[in-house]
Amino acid sequence: MVERPSLAATVEARPPWWRDDRVIKVLLQVAFVAGVVLVGSVLWRNLQIGLARAGLSLGFHFLNNSANFGITEGIPYDPSESYLKAFWVGTVNTIWLSSLSIALATVMGLVLGGARLCSSWLARQLALIVTEVFRNVPVLLIIMFWYQGVILMLPTVRESLSVAGLIFISQRGVKLPGLAVTLWIIPALGALVGVAWGLAVLIAKQRPDVMPWQRWGLAALGGLLAAGCVWLLVPEPPLALDIPVLERFNFRGGIALSAEFTAMLLGLVTYTGAYIAEVVRGAFLAVPKGQWEAARALGLSEWQTFAQVITPQALRIMIPSLNTQYLTLIKNSSLGIAVGYSDMFNISSTIINQSGRSVEMFAIVMAAYLTMNLCVSYGMNWLNNRVKLVER
Repeated sequence: MVERPSLAATVEARPPWWRDDRVIKVLLQVAFVAGVVLVGSVLWRNLQIGLARAGLSLGFHFLNNSANFGITEGIPYDPSESYLKAFWVGTVNTIWLSSLSIALATVMGLVLGGARLCSSWLARQLALIVTEVFRNVPVLLIIMFWYQGVILMLPTVRESLSVAGLIFISQRGVKLPGLAVTLWIIPALGALVGVAWGLAVLIAKQRPDVMPWQRWGLAALGGLLAAGCVWLLVPEPPLALDIPVLERFNFRGGIALSAEFTAMLLGLVTYTGAYIAEVVRGAFLAVPKGQWEAARALGLSEWQTFAQVITPQALRIMIPSLNTQYLTLIKNSSLGIAVGYSDMFNISSTIINQSGRSVEMFAIVMAAYLTMNLCVSYGMNWLNNRVKLVER
């Protein structure tokens, strides 16, 4: 009979505490926290000493002081307003630039990624050249190329390049047609939403076998017809096209995209779009070829296979990488200072030069970029949860 080791022998067999893995892990974590606290306290003390020598103290009351500098673009702003309003103008400019760049870079990435996978040799080679060029050049160099090598080389305002008499391109940027909205837009939107919602509910009750996208498509068509009837009945159009008109020195009307904004937009879109193209291509290549064969065996067409079988699986692969590219784009928008674009970082630098409050402004800028990135990450994680495979 085999004798079991006694409790005393088991206790004696345990290693001493300085060789116990559990104790060592706890001690290392405690040492790391203590090191972080020590380094933080040293940095804080040095910061206070430096501020005391400069005759400054930490605080954000300076944000209420008058800015006394102009901002060339953005929401309405007067130089007599506060630093806080000036910073808000820069924040809105950064959000506007980042949002539009993300949308256009996604479209560019999808087009280039699809071209890399198509059967046409010419399309594949052209997409390969564009992707490799913009992926392997620094983003700052791309922005400066668009600004100094393209936009500043365009004709003057009076000799602007015209596209169908609606879009005008010159050294000062791009002028686009705008929309003039009247109060009659309210009944038109009310008819659109009301009729569409009513039709969707009615179709769901009468024909439960109809697919959701078909139901909402019919409902949207009915809503558009109702809004069109309202459009014909009201005294003036709810929406009118505001076409830019050239006057003596500049255009009047329409939407103006400055040269600096256009350069930043083109630079961020081409740089990030090239990376998104590789993300899209890799995601579709990662789907096993057996999925195509299984779909064909079930009798699905090529389009049904692509839309209902391949694309959902590719989305699960590409969304995490797209999140990374979007966050990188937002951070790269701070390069607007190189071309004079009035973004958040550029305006913050001006505030620092005038007020000397570098610590407070850098803390505000870091918090702003962190907030924007966390919002984008939250939205992408929500989308990822919606498309991911649900397992038992």
